[in-house]
Amino acid sequence: MGILDLLGLGNKTNDIQEYVEKGAVILDVRTKEEYNDGHIEGSKNIALQVLNSKILEIKKWNKPVIACCRSGVRSAQATSILKENGIDCINGGGWTSLQSKL
Repeated sequence: MGILDLLGLGNKTNDIQEYVEKGAVILDVRTKEEYNDGHIEGSKNIALQVLNSKILEIKKWNKPVIACCRSGVRSAQATSILKENGIDCINGGGWTSLQSKL
């Protein structure tokens, strides 16, 4: 892992593919309105604002998580919250960018 990876600036495509192969759930943390305007097919929508109250539900999925949002900022915050709660996850960044890597 290089310095760019540590900063979250490395090539995420390989990491994302690893998570996809592990059966990861794509979690879109945008608002319901943003999600309804466009999203990755099959993704789940839990807004960042309510993420803490949904941790038990996410743990029940018993799968790794790829978080996404519009630009990658909210998904980075979501990834921190999920990791603090023992959930295997990765920041997928912006949903349109993530979609192109799937």
